Amino acid sequence: MFDIFFKPMNFVENLEYMGIGMLGIFIVIGVIMGVTVILNKIFSK
Repeated sequence: MFDIFFKPMNFVENLEYMGIGMLGIFIVIGVIMGVTVILNKIFSK
């Protein structure tokens, strides 16, 4: 019914996409941290 095959090369081929996804996550976190620091400097007493 289910044909499941282990193909290690698929993992290697998808490393590029996983790397791009991780880079995107780090960029978004960096932008959020930067905006938070800027807002704290602007609105601190």
